[in-house]
Amino acid sequence: GGAGGAVKTRKPDNTAFKQQRLPAWQPILTAGTVLPAFFIIGLIFIPIGIGIFVTSNNIREYEIDYTGTEPSSPCNKCLNVSWDSTPPCTCTINFTLEHSFESNVFMYYGLSNFYQNHRRYVKSRDDSQLNGDNSSLLNPSKECEPYRTNEDKPIAPCGAIANSMFNDTLELYRIDNDTRTPITLIKKGIAWWTDKNVKFRNPTGDGNNLTALFQGTTKPVNWPKPVYMLDSEPDNNGFINEDFIVWMRTAALPTFRKLYRLIERKNNLQPTLQAGKYSLDIAYNYPVHSFDGRKRMILSTISWMGGKNPFLGIAYITVGSICFFLGVVLLIIHHKYGNRNTSADIPN
Repeated sequence: GGAGGAVKTRKPDNTAFKQQRLPAWQPILTAGTVLPAFFIIGLIFIPIGIGIFVTSNNIREYEIDYTGTEPSSPCNKCLNVSWDSTPPCTCTINFTLEHSFESNVFMYYGLSNFYQNHRRYVKSRDDSQLNGDNSSLLNPSKECEPYRTNEDKPIAPCGAIANSMFNDTLELYRIDNDTRTPITLIKKGIAWWTDKNVKFRNPTGDGNNLTALFQGTTKPVNWPKPVYMLDSEPDNNGFINEDFIVWMRTAALPTFRKLYRLIERKNNLQPTLQAGKYSLDIAYNYPVHSFDGRKRMILSTISWMGGKNPFLGIAYITVGSICFFLGVVLLIIHHKYGNRNTSADIPN
């Protein structure tokens, strides 16, 4: 036989780990430890919740739906525009701000029933083309079909996301005794820094002449002008146009808003937007009626926690209240039944 071979045994090694002799600790939940925990959670969460809720409620927000489905709406005449209506259909909506907006104001456009999260749509782009890769510029990815080429020329930027870019123009005026004063809308600083400076780049070459850089490409089908004419300023034109970058970051939900412009506070003495009469001038190019979509313009201030979001505060208050309530219930139960003789459950 196998003399000298080690005897095989199924017995685990004699170590504290394998023989399960390691010291163990198990919490014994007594009323003395559990009840204070409930009350402490309640007392911490409720004030936090109230603070967040009050902060959220102090954020001013004003929303105008300008889709124009109602016959009385000034934008009703624009309801059935197409992408390339020339001249664009324009409409003006007057509105009144009841309260003034104090700090910097963010102007958004909102779309509803627009599914930017559809899988085919989300994939319909060529990231290396958008990053300025010259070979991808003239030979875009297959994912862009059917918006890859047009009349045998490659489309720049290709794909369905770019093709459906939002192209309404919104302008804001303050009305003071029948005089209209335009409000300065800042169009830079609305995109993520990494998107503007890392993810999106114009093709390499003679940097000043974008028209030459995009030679041999054609514009997306639905666009009125090519990508190198999105803006007059060279550092906000082509693929690094901030409106374009904001649009290309697809929204997760079918009702969403995207940052459109910033209204900066001029001085600390008066609010950014005083209470009073305003008008919104719209160049209405973007068709949404065909898929029962809605369009809206939102003015909003922000706080340290971002935009208006009452949910977080309500959640904190709810959880805190439930814990506090449970603490009270358990305290009553403990007081009523807890001091009985604990040996009562031994059968006699």
